[in-house]
Amino acid sequence: MDADWLCFDPAPSKPVFTPPPGAVDAHCHVFGPGDEFPYAPERKYTPCDAGKDRLYALRDFLGFSRNVVVQATCHGTDNRAMVDALAHAGGRARGVAAVKADISDDELAAMHAAGVRGVRFNYVKRLVDPKPDAYYRGIIDKIAAFGWHIVVYFEAADLTEKWDFFTSLPTVVVVDHMGRPDVTKSPEGPEFAPFLRLMERDNIWAKVTCPERLSKSGPPTYDDFVPFARTVVERFPDRVLWGTDWPHPNLNMVGHMPDDGNLVDMIPRIAPTPELQRKLLVDNPMRLYWKD
Repeated sequence: MDADWLCFDPAPSKPVFTPPPGAVDAHCHVFGPGDEFPYAPERKYTPCDAGKDRLYALRDFLGFSRNVVVQATCHGTDNRAMVDALAHAGGRARGVAAVKADISDDELAAMHAAGVRGVRFNYVKRLVDPKPDAYYRGIIDKIAAFGWHIVVYFEAADLTEKWDFFTSLPTVVVVDHMGRPDVTKSPEGPEFAPFLRLMERDNIWAKVTCPERLSKSGPPTYDDFVPFARTVVERFPDRVLWGTDWPHPNLNMVGHMPDDGNLVDMIPRIAPTPELQRKLLVDNPMRLYWKD
């Protein structure tokens, strides 16, 4: 792994908050193991190994029932580690893939049978080299037959440039980490307003995730993150998802590794009622990922 890589916390605390029955960790990853599932030659980081066994042990420890495993950029468009994790989940995991434009219908069908239900487009330039819109439209045309949705990951400053493309997409569009807002500002201020305006579109969903990436006030409470996530959850309760982001890639950039138990204990601060918690953790991910 990279010399400055931060590995996941091997002994997180037990959460005080108990997730509702059937709760889904709707954003997490697997890394390797590299000797079984080699990392992509074009990767921009080399992580520690963090395979499916550790992920599912964490799921059980934190009190969750299911996972949505999102393809990690360190594996590029080689989805074998993610698909293998789905194959060993006993129906308790779904996946989001990263694919190339020349992927075949047979390859897509095989991933669908394994439990993949979406494809991710990453626009964060420090992690990948984004492609032109036409490239992604070719992929969208191919996944339409399978009813997959699209996950987009971008920086807040990129939203204006990509607005026309994002708002033209015909599927459900899930935005990773609320579009990475500047949480030193106000959630009611002009900086976050474009994202909230995007969320007013019925097909746009958001993951209220990654305080450890976004917060400037820091652990363990990440207080500056809370009003942003709570705003999104309360305004759009039927189109929000939550996840750990385990094993927390690229946190060498912020300098600390979160305690996953603390992250779970933030849930009632951003979804303060049992109804909002049930929607965030059970109803919404089940409707999006386990509808078939």
